[in-house]
Amino acid sequence: MNSTNKLLLISSLFISVFLLGCDSKESLNASKTENPYEKKVDSILKLMTLEEKLGQLNLPGAGDITTGQAQSSDIAKKIEDGLVGGLFNIKSAGKIRDVQTIAVEKSRLKIPLIFGMDVIHGYETTFPIPLGLSSSWDMEMIEHTAHIAAKEATADGINWTFSPMVDISRDPRWGRVSEGSGEDAYLGSEIAKAMVKGYQGDDLTQDNTMMACVKHFALYGAPEAGRDYNTVDMSRIRMYNEYLPPYKAAVDAGVGSVMASFNEIDGIPATGNRWLLTELLRDQWGFNGFVVTDYTGINEMIEHGMGDLQQVSALALKAGVDMDMVGEGLLTTLKKSLDEGKVSMADIDNAVKRILTAKYELGLFEDPYKYCDVNRAETEVFTAENRAFARKVGAESMVLMKNEGNLLPLKKEGTIALVGPLANTAVNMAGTWSVATNQEQSNPLLDGLKTVVGDSASILYAKGSNLDYDLEFEKRATMFGKEIPRDGRTDKQLRDEAVAIALKSDVVIAAIGESAEMSGESSSRTNLQIPQAQKDLLNALLETGKPVVVVLFTGRPLVLTEESDKAPAILNVWFPGSEAGLAISDVLFGDVNPSGKLTATFPRNVGQVPIFYNHKNTGRPLGNTEGKFEKFRSNYLDVRNEPLYPFGYGLSYTQFDYSNIKLSTNSIDVKGTIDVSVDVTNSGNYDGKEVVQLYLRDLVGSVTRPVKELKGFQKVEIKKGETKTVTFHLTVEDLKFYNYDLDFVAEPGKFQVFVGTNSDTQNGAEFELTEK
Repeated sequence: MNSTNKLLLISSLFISVFLLGCDSKESLNASKTENPYEKKVDSILKLMTLEEKLGQLNLPGAGDITTGQAQSSDIAKKIEDGLVGGLFNIKSAGKIRDVQTIAVEKSRLKIPLIFGMDVIHGYETTFPIPLGLSSSWDMEMIEHTAHIAAKEATADGINWTFSPMVDISRDPRWGRVSEGSGEDAYLGSEIAKAMVKGYQGDDLTQDNTMMACVKHFALYGAPEAGRDYNTVDMSRIRMYNEYLPPYKAAVDAGVGSVMASFNEIDGIPATGNRWLLTELLRDQWGFNGFVVTDYTGINEMIEHGMGDLQQVSALALKAGVDMDMVGEGLLTTLKKSLDEGKVSMADIDNAVKRILTAKYELGLFEDPYKYCDVNRAETEVFTAENRAFARKVGAESMVLMKNEGNLLPLKKEGTIALVGPLANTAVNMAGTWSVATNQEQSNPLLDGLKTVVGDSASILYAKGSNLDYDLEFEKRATMFGKEIPRDGRTDKQLRDEAVAIALKSDVVIAAIGESAEMSGESSSRTNLQIPQAQKDLLNALLETGKPVVVVLFTGRPLVLTEESDKAPAILNVWFPGSEAGLAISDVLFGDVNPSGKLTATFPRNVGQVPIFYNHKNTGRPLGNTEGKFEKFRSNYLDVRNEPLYPFGYGLSYTQFDYSNIKLSTNSIDVKGTIDVSVDVTNSGNYDGKEVVQLYLRDLVGSVTRPVKELKGFQKVEIKKGETKTVTFHLTVEDLKFYNYDLDFVAEPGKFQVFVGTNSDTQNGAEFELTEK
């Protein structure tokens, strides 16, 4: 902050009082009952006109502002008039400094702006898509990815991210399953806490931390038919037990803001749902940050049938919304609603207070330019160190689905054929919602292979097929600059070229699956198979008799029944991020032993959807697990009940054996604890990491209980030939659930505990919770 700017700020009569005595160590959500900035905020509020108050609730999009031209941009006049509280998706410290200058030097009250961006899974250094990242089951690593993202984004001027997305989803038709952490509330809660801690650190006033925004509150991941933005309708008991915990975990971790979801809940859109945004979020959970809408969320309530813009804007404010993204309904209608008595000044003031408090929490009143050091980006963004970590994270997130005959790892020798439309497309490696990524700088698989094998092996490449036979579908699936140039040759010519190089090779790598934008927002699918053009290519490669390794790119669980039957090896790489090619190659050649585990169930066909491991039993459960049909039992005529790949599944290049499961006691009371231990032996030929998973079943309850629930996991590194004893510590808190009256209780009775390598494990023991 230069001396001129300091003088301008200090000389301002309106804000000099507010800056005195600001303690940089006051942290967000440090108290659920007290606001340490209350006096400062109230003193500003007394000076504000109604228009300036409404301006703080306004979050327009910035568009593309060129550095040095912010003064003449369309938004500049509104900022100068105090009609803007923040901007989003403007990038670079120089541009942001220009815009911030208008707010703190030209507006009447000199109130700084907050700057947000969708920093979802990294900034310019991009990590695997969130679904892939969750498959690492490594909370420390996940937290560090968020810290790196915060460090890079803040170096470029951003101080608020619209992340983490913690929506539980059991329906892979829904495209945004790629942005979440899968189907389980326990694992999702642990990841939510890690992400919030990674973004916000211990002190939000530090210039390398940023405010997080948990989204989409709530239940956005359960739309009917898997269609984005569609109706959500579920019981409160399912809501509390299976969908709400990750949001609450983020709140308990001190998240600074919450984004309302697009969907309705109990017939009222989340953006206008007072039970959700006030009674649950603030009154029950004690959240004291601010609530922002999703993009035009207020305006979209008109289409929901909730009234005109004035009506829905008042509804949103009364429900608990504090900031309006893009729609400007609060800015343009609340004066009239106030005059008509439809909202009160207290309603408006409460929202303004929350926005101003957040700006104090970020230290923006103390130094509005703290994130605007144009030199930071040169040394802190997309650094060699960050890229090396992204390479490690990418490899740790991959899931080995099949490895018949130990085809993998490959040897760095001979001739290797690389085939497929996803083999050489840098712009698709980062996956969906990678808005800050320089896509062209990402490392495609072809380049990664060549780098890793060097002169030790020969790499032959052919595209083999287009992404899809249907050109129009391919256009929809490769939007936002992620096109895969369509080859002008016929489909047969493309396949023939691929077969020709396969016949010359010792092994074939088929890089197939989804493009980056086949998943993500507004990318729902009813056909969950790999596109037919690529299936035909794979079949042609398999017919050569050469060993084929499928490198699967995907943003969701796919139907892989045919591929699983035919291909000897399948490595699910998700979308690994900026260092994709290197990370994939590290795993293919055994420099990294895969240790990822699925966090979402892979169905046998789309008819099984929604499918998830922690389902309820029925009164007529199927009496076998061999897929045998039983009439008048809960099963299908045409497919077995079990998924193709269960939650928690993932292979390794080595073998892990479980034995000697022990309980420290067979009975505990409400104040007791129980230790569950298991011996895990690496009996294979490689050092490796295993995610040891603990599940519980409550055998008798006042309401029906799931057949199994994840209650603990540990990722442990075990050298070949070594045995480690892994111990879990359970308390009565781990046995609690929300009952019919939505009381959080642990009920006396018997419990089964299972410990194993995935959710299908049957290794376990039994203990009892007593009343005393």
